Amino acid sequence: MESSNWVVQNLQKALETWNDKLSEIWLLITQSPEEFKGGSIWNVIINIHGALQAIGYSLLVLFFVIGIMKTCGNFAELKRPEIAFKMFIRFILAKASITYGLEIMMGLFQIVQGIVAKIMATSGLASTSSMVLPDEIIQSIEDCGFWESVPLWAVTLIGSLFITVLSFVMIMTVYGRFFKIYLYTAIAPVPLAGFAGEPTSQMGKSFIKSYGAVCLEGAIIVLGCIIFSLFADSPPVVDTAAEAVNQVWSYVGELIFNMLVLVGTVKASDRVVKEMMGL
Repeated sequence: MESSNWVVQNLQKALETWNDKLSEIWLLITQSPEEFKGGSIWNVIINIHGALQAIGYSLLVLFFVIGIMKTCGNFAELKRPEIAFKMFIRFILAKASITYGLEIMMGLFQIVQGIVAKIMATSGLASTSSMVLPDEIIQSIEDCGFWESVPLWAVTLIGSLFITVLSFVMIMTVYGRFFKIYLYTAIAPVPLAGFAGEPTSQMGKSFIKSYGAVCLEGAIIVLGCIIFSLFADSPPVVDTAAEAVNQVWSYVGELIFNMLVLVGTVKASDRVVKEMMGL
């Protein structure tokens, strides 16, 4: 319902901002790092990853020697076939993790993207539901006189500010996930070199687990958006018998509460995943 009332327009613009950011999140979650922002960032990250592979190979030898010194009490033990074979296999696997680390990481990302796609398909939602200001609220605001609308201005300004801030906090968290994926991809050869030595292998294991957790954040964010969309299908009840300011205050208050739940879920997605995975 279109309106020329300033109070109504202010609330509608805030809801439009929220809807736009929510739709953008839905689109971003389905994108891969190669597609994000046209792939220009990804190309730079790939170049950095390739440059750091040389350093990774150097660390590979260092960590391998450290592993031998820590594992074998003396060189006589290294002459034992089973020990030498074990060390040789560890070195080969560690080198492969650096050489094919990018492919391994992207394979893990694609697995998580499959989980995200399955969640979206199962939910039956092609996109997120839009928040719309109820006609009852619009009519009540338009029926107010000048002095009656003064308190509505204050309520509207506070509510619109909260909604706008929450929408930007939410979208920043999703962009932050992409940045973390880029950071992990760029620096990957260094921690993956830790697999060369038994004492340093925990470095590589922690890196893989942490990267997997970052990827899984997308699934938690999608679930949060789906739950919020179901909330949006059942908007706050409007008491038409109450005064206009009470109607707006009640509606905006419940709306902001629901939005806070979603933003809190999106912000805490990393912590939720780490708790699930025991990290």
